[in-house]
Amino acid sequence: MSGNTNGGGGIKSDGTLFDIVELLRDLDGAGVTELAERLGVAKSTVHGHLTTLRERGFVVRRSDRYELGLQFFEYGQYVRSQLEIVESGTFAVDQLEAETREMVWLLTHQNGQAIYVYGRSGGNDIDINTILGTRTHMHYNSGGKAILAHLSESEVMDIVETHGLPPRTENTITDPERLLAELDRIRAQGYALNLSEDLSGIHAVGVPLTVDGDVQGALSVAGPAHRMPKERCEGAVLDRLRAAMDEIDLTLAYR
Repeated sequence: MSGNTNGGGGIKSDGTLFDIVELLRDLDGAGVTELAERLGVAKSTVHGHLTTLRERGFVVRRSDRYELGLQFFEYGQYVRSQLEIVESGTFAVDQLEAETREMVWLLTHQNGQAIYVYGRSGGNDIDINTILGTRTHMHYNSGGKAILAHLSESEVMDIVETHGLPPRTENTITDPERLLAELDRIRAQGYALNLSEDLSGIHAVGVPLTVDGDVQGALSVAGPAHRMPKERCEGAVLDRLRAAMDEIDLTLAYR
């Protein structure tokens, strides 16, 4: 049995299976030989995993290439439906987009990262579907920082230790002490800003979403800096975000 486990205590064959899934996603599909070469395992091993995935609907074969199947979509929809903030949060996103004409996001967090659950593009030429479901570091994201500010300091430091504080732009906070000071300010003022910390020329403001005192996610509005200067972020846009946040909190409180 020990020969079938990895150094982290998990099952080695399970790790290989998920490595195949991740590669199929990253490569937009691949053949058995390419997967085997990239993973450094036998082609028979890769083929066996692909056969199982195909039988369960998680992989489809097109000629000599394999691609991820729609079974993942079904599971993803189920997981999203279990989030308490989704029903009222998606309505709030639609309303905020109509009011601000900017990009609006509903995020949650898991394993120390923020996940885009639902979004609308507003007046921005961005394909939302390429971002939905993806993960991002929280320290340079307005919604992510709003979430971090409502976690304990020990939880924040565990996240920093696990994921680091990689820079995205020259404005990204990369020092843990600076981040903790920033989170103190966010907690006190009730909102978080992202002023070109994720992407140069993009500003955003985010607010936390809580259920029974626990932070479950965040709402954020983002757009080009010339349309979303700091004054607008902290003014009219923040007012709308706070109104949406209050409505969601009220909805969740009376479930």
